[in-house]
Amino acid sequence: MEPTSAFIHAPDPEHPGWHTWDMTDQERFNPVVMGKMLVRQEGDRAARLRLLSTRTMHGNLHGNIHGAVILGLIDISLFATVNQVIGGNSASSVTLDLSTQFIGSGRIGEPLDAVCEIMKETGRLFFLRGNLEQGGDLIASYMGTLRKPSAR
Repeated sequence: MEPTSAFIHAPDPEHPGWHTWDMTDQERFNPVVMGKMLVRQEGDRAARLRLLSTRTMHGNLHGNIHGAVILGLIDISLFATVNQVIGGNSASSVTLDLSTQFIGSGRIGEPLDAVCEIMKETGRLFFLRGNLEQGGDLIASYMGTLRKPSAR
């Protein structure tokens, strides 16, 4: 872990092949609302972010995973993918846009995976796309753009 990083990103001894994806400040959105997440690289330009446990608090009135949790995990996956594939500290980047297509329902009590790929990197931007999956089912598809931090 980089000492100045807002993220905790290190091999997870309980899950070989995976790295933790957590925050140094445990009062922030990711650890408080989302819960434990892991990330691993998949191929040259992609990563898989896993929300290990979906809980009742992540549910909507129909008993499925709430759309806000899905959107939150997708947004987090953009940063986790850049960090995992490119390296460095993506904490100062910002999401410029995020387009999501909800395709299926997520189930409470099962892990939820965002598989995200860097499509292109320019001097200032990352263009990414991915799918949200659960147990082999497609839950959502997405595309997003991250802006790199300004050099100061």
